[in-house]
Amino acid sequence: MRFETLLYEIQNHVATVTLNRPKVLNALNAQVFDELEDIFTDMDRNQSVRAILITGAGEKAFAAGADINELVRTNAATGERTAKRGQGVFSMIESCGKPVIALINGFALGGGCELALACTMRLASDRARLGQPEIKLGLIPGYGGSQRLPRLVGPSRALRLLLTGDIIDADESLRIGLVDEIHPADQLLARGHELASRIASAAPLAVTGCLEAVRRGSHLQLYEAMRVEAEIFGQLCETEDKTEGTAAFLEKRAPRWHGR
Repeated sequence: MRFETLLYEIQNHVATVTLNRPKVLNALNAQVFDELEDIFTDMDRNQSVRAILITGAGEKAFAAGADINELVRTNAATGERTAKRGQGVFSMIESCGKPVIALINGFALGGGCELALACTMRLASDRARLGQPEIKLGLIPGYGGSQRLPRLVGPSRALRLLLTGDIIDADESLRIGLVDEIHPADQLLARGHELASRIASAAPLAVTGCLEAVRRGSHLQLYEAMRVEAEIFGQLCETEDKTEGTAAFLEKRAPRWHGR
């Protein structure tokens, strides 16, 4: 597949998606959303992809937000459509059934931060800067940031970022739980591949089951969420991978996963 705003490669069951608009700090425009939708549709169908990395081209930015040139032309109707479009694509990323690891190698602001929030995990370089500065444009986050951020770091910490528009560094992002790890910039991609490869070596259906159990259960009461867990556990008990995994354990050998 060929794209104008993204780079895409698959190696050893790990897909790497790179936002490739470094001259505008990988700003998110309509074409980026169209291509992200296409690429995640492809990865959803591609059984050889078991884990996904997403990062930004260049050393300055993961994604520095929405394309302001597009925002200035919006009104009530087009603005709502723009927000719903971004929300739809980011929800697709969040629920694609495969772990998506954001490698935040610089600025992740506004829509860029919202993209990172939609990912399964967030690894940051020591040069990363994150924030939701939409209030400085007379706006609120439109791609899910006002909802995912408080669920991740708590309402009070989220509101401090939303109401001030502050941009915080990697250390503060780690302290409040916005990112999961910090690494030197020149080691970030290698660490991402290491983590993604470990996940990709696990049973694919079990990985998808963990993602689904957490995603569905996080919005339910505990009792209802445990029913979801039992349902997914039962489904996995009938898979070839479960038969292979238990046999490999008893035979003291490495399992051979087939995703069936």
